[in-house]
Amino acid sequence: MRRLVPVCVRILVPLCAGFLVLGCLVPVLWSGLAQRPVALAFGALVALGELTRRSGAEVREAAPLGAAGALAYTLLADVAGQPAHHGVAQTVTVVAAAALLGSVPHVARGNGPVLGHLARRVLTVAFAAVCFRPLSNQGVFEDWSGPAHALLLLAVLALTTLCDAVLAAAPAHARTGWPFGPLLREELRGMVGITSAVCATGAVMALAVAVAGLWALPVLCVPLLLTQLSYRRYAAVRATYRQTIASLARATEIAGYTPAGHARRVARLGVAVGRDLGLSGAELTVLEYAALMHDIGQLSLVDPVPAGATAALPVTEQRRIALLGGAVVRQTGVDAAVAVVVERQADPCREQPVAARIVRVVNAYEEKAREAGPGGDLTALEELRLATAGDYAPEVVEALARVLARGSLTEPAAG
Repeated sequence: MRRLVPVCVRILVPLCAGFLVLGCLVPVLWSGLAQRPVALAFGALVALGELTRRSGAEVREAAPLGAAGALAYTLLADVAGQPAHHGVAQTVTVVAAAALLGSVPHVARGNGPVLGHLARRVLTVAFAAVCFRPLSNQGVFEDWSGPAHALLLLAVLALTTLCDAVLAAAPAHARTGWPFGPLLREELRGMVGITSAVCATGAVMALAVAVAGLWALPVLCVPLLLTQLSYRRYAAVRATYRQTIASLARATEIAGYTPAGHARRVARLGVAVGRDLGLSGAELTVLEYAALMHDIGQLSLVDPVPAGATAALPVTEQRRIALLGGAVVRQTGVDAAVAVVVERQADPCREQPVAARIVRVVNAYEEKAREAGPGGDLTALEELRLATAGDYAPEVVEALARVLARGSLTEPAAG
C-alpha cells in the first residue's frame, strides 16, 4: 500500500493536466479561436521553445523560450492597443497544443521524460490564466497602468512560480520520500536564476505586444535564445568539471587502494542523506565532490590499508590521511569548500561541518556493510548507532537509516 501512494501521486499531475486540456479543448472547438493571428503567433513561439529545449538532470527550465511565450500569452491584456479576448480555455489549449507539437521530435528521439514536463507546463499556465484572464477580460485592470500594472504582473508571476515549484516538489517527494519542505525550498532557490529571466521576459513580451503588436515577439526572443545558448555552454563546462572529479576519485581504485565503486557509492548515498537533512543544492554539490574524493589521501600511503577501510584505523592515522587528501584536493583546483570537508572528515563530529559528518558516517557504513557480507547493512547500522556520539553524529546515522528504509537506493555492493 505504501508503494501505491507514490505511484498515485506521480500520475496525478499528468492525469489532472490531461483532463484539464480535454475540458478546455471542447469549448475552443465549439466556439473557435478568438483573435486567431495572435493565438497562432504565440503558439508558434511556444512550439519553437519546445523544439529548442534541452534535457538533463540539472536543468531547471528545459524550454525557457516556450515558458516565456506561454506566460506572455497568458498575461496579454492588449494587442497593439486593442483588447485581447482569449480566455482561460483558449490559453490552455493553445499552449498545450503548441507544446505537444514542439515535443514530437524529442519523443521520437527518446530525449528524456516529456509527459511530466508538459503536464507542469499546462498546469502552471492554467493557474496563471485563472488568476489573470477572467478579470482582464472583464476590464477590471483597464485603469491599471504604469507601476500598478507591472506590480500586478509581478504578483501573478510570483504566485505562478510558487505553483510550479509545488508541482515539481510534490512528485519528487512521492518518488524519493525526501522531506517536502527542503525539496520545495530547493526548487524555489533553483528558480532564482533562469526562471526569473523567463518570468521577466514573459512580462516584457506581454507589455511590448500590447503597445507594438506581434512584431515585438521576434525582437524579444533573441536575448532569451542567447541566454539559453550560454546556459548550455555553462552546463557543458559543469559536466566536464564533474567528470574530471569523478576521474580523480577513481585514482584510488585504479591504484588498488580502495574497492571498485566505493567512492561512487559513498557519494550517491551521501547525497541522499544530505537531501534528507535538508541541504541546499550548492551544499549537496560540495558534499558529492567531497564524498567522491574522500579517500584520495590514501595515495600517499606506502602500504595500502586492507580493502581501503579507513574507519577501523586509529584516529591519528585517519586525520593524517584526511589532511593529505585535503592538500591533494586543493592542488587540483577544486572548490576550497570540498577540501575543507575532506580534511575534517576525521575530526570529532561536534567540530565537523555537516557535509563532513555525512561523509564520515556513510563511508563507515559502506565499509562495515561490505565487511559483514550478506545482510551486513543492518549490522553496520547497529554498529554506528552503538558507537559513541563523538565518533558518528546521531542525527546523520538516523537520516541514513531513513534513506535505507525508503529503499530508494540499493544496498552497498561488495567491492
